[in-house]
Order: sequence, then structure tokens, then C-alpha cells
Amino acid sequence: MSTAVGGRGRSALSSRPHSPNMEDYLEAIRTLADEHGVARVTQLSEALHVSKPSVTAAVAKLASEGLVRHEKYGAIELTRRGVEVADDVWRRHEALWMFLTEILGVAEETAQSDACKLEHYLSPDSSDRLIRFVGHVLGGEAGKPHWLDEFAEANSAQASRE
Repeated sequence: MSTAVGGRGRSALSSRPHSPNMEDYLEAIRTLADEHGVARVTQLSEALHVSKPSVTAAVAKLASEGLVRHEKYGAIELTRRGVEVADDVWRRHEALWMFLTEILGVAEETAQSDACKLEHYLSPDSSDRLIRFVGHVLGGEAGKPHWLDEFAEANSAQASRE
């Protein structure tokens, strides 16, 4: 996996007015569209492990907020604002995942689960700082800093004693 965090331009989202649930829908729509070209109700239902009626209700709410476009039985498309919000959620998730796996040494499965939970509760300032920190630590020309290897060794030693 690349050590770059971010990748898409950061918009100045001053607050997070959307619930974690709605952010999860936007992130899933973005991911499905990236992977399959489109996102559909059935795909979202499977990806988020929720019923199709729940997806339909959530998509209607997102559409009423101007974040997606959706015709009945058609593909779900993020609007420009929906893309901004989904990209912001993705950036927070990616930064958290990289921090947890590459810096703290958390197992990938645990890091994935934790990042999915934590991404919704970071302030914009904390998100920006975390992204810059991860990029600084992992993005240097010399590779991972020596202190990070020492930290990983200390964690391994501690885990073996427990």
C-alpha cells in the first residue's frame, strides 16, 4: 500500500453536518462508483449490510440534501457536494488507517474497523493535522524514521510479555 495519504484535493469543510450513518453511505457510494463505475441500491445494501428499504430511505435523504442524484431503479450518483463530503470521509479514514497500521502497528483488520468508527468524530483541524503528521512521518525521502522501528520493536516486546 502506498504511504501517501489524501490524494484528492481537500475542500474547506468547516463542520460535519452529516451523521456517521450518512457519511458511511456517501463513502460507500464513492467506493462502489470507483470500483464498478456506478452504485446501485442492491450494491449499497450488500456493502453496508442493511436492507434495501433502508438504503432507499437513506438515498432519498441524501438526495433531499443535494448530495446524490437517484432515479428509481437507477444508479446513484454523487453530486459535486456529495463528492466533496465522500472524499473528506475517505481522507479521514485513510489517514486513520495509515496511522494505526503504519505508525502504531495495529493489525489491519482492527485498524480497518477502528478507522471506520473514528473517521466520523475527528474535527476538521484534527483531520488536517493527522493527515500532515502521517505524510510527514511516512512520506520522507529516507523512508520510515528510525524511531518508528524502535517503537515497533518495543510494541512487539511488550506484546510477547502479555
